[in-house]
Amino acid sequence: MIVHELGGCAPTPLAHYLKALGVLRLVAEQADPEARGWWEGERYFLATKLCQARLLAFLRGRYRPSPIFNPWGGRSGYFAGSSERASREVLETIQTSKMPRLRPFREAIETVQSVLTEITGGRKPADNEKKLRNALILALRRRVRSASADWMSAVCAAMSGEKEVEFPPIFGTGGSEGSGSYTAAYMKALDKCVIRRKCDAALPGVFFAGMNTADATWDETFGQFVPSGVASAWDMLFAFEGALVVRSAVTSTGAAESRRWMSSPFYVAPQAFASGSATQSDEVVMNKGKALPGRGEQWFPLWSKPLLYPELRQIFAEGRASVRRRRALDAWSMTRAVASLGTRAGIAEFVRYGYLQRNNQATHFAVPLGRLRVAKRCSSSASCLDDLDIDDWFVLLRKWSRDMPAIKYTSPASLKQAERRLADDLFAVVQHPDEAARWQSALVSLAGVEAVMKTGAGTRAGPIPKLRPEWVASADDGSPEFRLALSFALQSTGFTRDEGAFAPVRQHWLPLEERSRWRRFSLTGTGSQQRLAAKPEVVMQGRNGVDDAIALVQRRLIEAAQKGQRRVPLQAAPRAAAAAGDLALLMAGQVDLDRVLTLARALMALDTADWFASSVRPTPAPRGEVPDDAWLAIRLALLPWPLSDGRRIGCDPAILRRLASGDAASAVELALRRLRAAGIRGALRAGATDPATARRWAAALAFPINQSTAADFLSRIELKNTGGPK
Repeated sequence: MIVHELGGCAPTPLAHYLKALGVLRLVAEQADPEARGWWEGERYFLATKLCQARLLAFLRGRYRPSPIFNPWGGRSGYFAGSSERASREVLETIQTSKMPRLRPFREAIETVQSVLTEITGGRKPADNEKKLRNALILALRRRVRSASADWMSAVCAAMSGEKEVEFPPIFGTGGSEGSGSYTAAYMKALDKCVIRRKCDAALPGVFFAGMNTADATWDETFGQFVPSGVASAWDMLFAFEGALVVRSAVTSTGAAESRRWMSSPFYVAPQAFASGSATQSDEVVMNKGKALPGRGEQWFPLWSKPLLYPELRQIFAEGRASVRRRRALDAWSMTRAVASLGTRAGIAEFVRYGYLQRNNQATHFAVPLGRLRVAKRCSSSASCLDDLDIDDWFVLLRKWSRDMPAIKYTSPASLKQAERRLADDLFAVVQHPDEAARWQSALVSLAGVEAVMKTGAGTRAGPIPKLRPEWVASADDGSPEFRLALSFALQSTGFTRDEGAFAPVRQHWLPLEERSRWRRFSLTGTGSQQRLAAKPEVVMQGRNGVDDAIALVQRRLIEAAQKGQRRVPLQAAPRAAAAAGDLALLMAGQVDLDRVLTLARALMALDTADWFASSVRPTPAPRGEVPDDAWLAIRLALLPWPLSDGRRIGCDPAILRRLASGDAASAVELALRRLRAAGIRGALRAGATDPATARRWAAALAFPINQSTAADFLSRIELKNTGGPK
């Protein structure tokens, strides 16, 4: 076997990728069945028994070009008329030719003419004769054989038990692009390269880039295959030969709107994310001022294992991916499916192409939208993303972040931007599942989506669904911000092992229905007048971390007073209590409290029942500074439960009010008074700080400590009072 590096083949543009498929297909089918092809980064390699000279001789003079035709479209050459003239002359040349390599094409022409006579009486179906056109296409699918059958499977897909026809986008609309015709361009390239042999000298440069500067001039459009238009006639031929590998299948199941995305290999609905140049307008096509569903995306594999052509053909024949046993029908589900494919068939990456409307909406181009690596192993954190599929949450979010003229719905720009940021961050998570920073960015974006929903936009998607504890393990970067966010998010009035949290703090961020276990918004009104309910307990606004933390504690004090309780009903969840060192950093201004509260708003969606059952725990906080003794006194005066020895310290809401107003001295005085009333006496007689720090002291009360930490605080104060431990 001789290994050839084909520098003229590359993952982009699409024509050069398809050319790689084409040369492997042709060599394997017609010259060397043991030939193999594979990718190494941007380079394509072909291993075959043919040396370079024999390989070029085969491609120049012996390879049999595949019969390509579209008598249902324009400029096919099968009908009279000036627009058909160029293609018709090539067809006539092929029919009269004695070249052995053109024999399959001659046979295909006879079959097409026979089917035309049988189905249409020899005439071209009119634009409004859709049923006749479909009958012609389906008849051709049944009658043609070999490479002609591959062409029919690439250019069209039979739907609903072979009663309807759908055109996969790789060849435009059945071999045409606007007023242009791919088949007509192919016929000209065939005439130039194969019949008249005018481009022989250019062939080495087409495959072995840089070996020969001779150029096969080409004045035909390459359409979406080479958006730049810089290519040769040989490129046209071999790209089309390679496209025949991308065959569609008969599709007869699934909803009508999804069948289209099930027809062609790795073909999905378009989605504007993870590509800096993409916008939501790329998800649609404009036709006479109307926005219609876009042509979609196709993801093409780059395989690192040398594959025989039958093996490669099988990959495209299967050509589908799934998530949670559901077919991937859009770019997001495809992203997740690809990431979980592992090393199947040696696929290393997928190149993502979008068939996007360009040139003032006149044509479409296959635009590369990026790469997606296939994970070498399935990350345990990848399953976390399944949570966003609960009740089709992410699907609904995408739906309501798009304009829907049919129902006169216009999505707010804020929701569109929030959904786009989230989609981009989730794509990054799939690519880098072991990077905590990526997961935290996704959590921040989730909180951003809910912040927009608080304004009333996109509420029909619902709040963030329940998240599994593994989100904590995935996003934990060991920072005090993350640990504090977790302690804030999981605290509640209390916990039961079976039910999890009761009265969680999430109700202070969003108006939620308690009966739905906090999975639905609480709404008022009906129909178009439906709005988020105005609930007094929703006190967090998402604008300032200090303000939100103080508002939470204030609200809990009010609720406790309404029940005749003198405590702050905020208890830490197991393994999620705030550490003394983290609290000291917070009050010293060394913690980004705004980020803490943003992360916490997303982490509030954690399922506390699952948290109880799991073994996930955050990175332990290192030993550090202890908060000021004055704040320790305040913290002990505002506990949610009695001390370990049974003493109760009935809280005074005025302590928080004084801190929130910046008056730390009065707050400390009130706290010491409460401690003395409970029999706790110490050397501390007073305490004070500046107003900004006093407000951080107040905010720090929103981060629950556990009983062990409270005992340490008490021991510290009592140790100073007595000169030794009790």
